[in-house]
Amino acid sequence: MQLQDRTPSTHTPSTFPTRTATVSRTTGETDVQVTINLDGTGECDAKTGVPFLDHMLHQIASHGLFDLTVHAKGDYEIDDHHTNEDVGITLGMTLKQALGDRKGIVRFGHFIAPLDESLVQVALDFSGRPHLSYGLDIPTQRVGTYDTQLVREFFVAIVNHSQMTLHIRQLDGINSHHIIEATFKAFARSMRMATEIDPRRASQIPSSKGVL
Repeated sequence: MQLQDRTPSTHTPSTFPTRTATVSRTTGETDVQVTINLDGTGECDAKTGVPFLDHMLHQIASHGLFDLTVHAKGDYEIDDHHTNEDVGITLGMTLKQALGDRKGIVRFGHFIAPLDESLVQVALDFSGRPHLSYGLDIPTQRVGTYDTQLVREFFVAIVNHSQMTLHIRQLDGINSHHIIEATFKAFARSMRMATEIDPRRASQIPSSKGVL
């Protein structure tokens, strides 16, 4: 007698629809276009006009395994603030669109990333409730030409427009570049964990309330 497999059928990560989105945002200060594939391989095309920001966007794509295209033009003659912020806003909007109703995602993510002497912890929740708790102590005002105050502004923008809860804690570090890069790597790994499909509830909203 042959036993029948009565395991309920569910979506698996390999059969779940590809989750992609493209958002364009134009203001009097910037023109930004972002495309993301949450189920990518880490490909990145970042041309924002802010070299250090491009470097950090590559960290998000590479360590999150997202395919990411970010093209931006801004009022660089003033400074990098508007471009940095509007890239964060547009990336947040693109994430929110790609996630849709967030059905099937793990939802929570956390990672501690070392980079030489620096150690940064990130925990996040695609909760639908924007909140940033920011605990970096970056010792210099600039890394190259990049104003290190813009790190917080980038995360404020992405949090508000993706509607995630994000906690960033610096556990160690004295080199500004290392601290910031460890942060982006931990953020990418946390997002990768949170946005992956949980095959045990791929057709369900990951909330006891039934909605995020």
